[in-house]
Amino acid sequence: MIAGEIYLAHFPFGGSAGMKLRPVLLLTGPVGPVPEVLVAYISSVMPSTLLPSDLIVDPTHPDFASAKLKACSVVRLHKLATIHQRSLMRYLGWLEAGPMTGVGARLRTLLNL
Repeated sequence: MIAGEIYLAHFPFGGSAGMKLRPVLLLTGPVGPVPEVLVAYISSVMPSTLLPSDLIVDPTHPDFASAKLKACSVVRLHKLATIHQRSLMRYLGWLEAGPMTGVGARLRTLLNL
């Protein structure tokens, strides 16, 4: 497990105790003795207004073919969660180095780093 991989995982609902199985982008490999990973939410529902922290993943574009997502999706980098490694259910694919550079730039902007 390394940053840039995409998994189906149990992601927490905002504002409630529930979890939903959905694609996530790993932003870290396993951290700590538990071990946990930091992930970003991926949705196939396109927002009406994109945020500067959003990254569109179009599976028909060669840069995103390795992501193995079925539909055009958006990585919502403002929706982050730290989840237990056991919450990762199935490996889907990965983001290439170019798109991951875009993820890093968006995260730096979002977090004012």
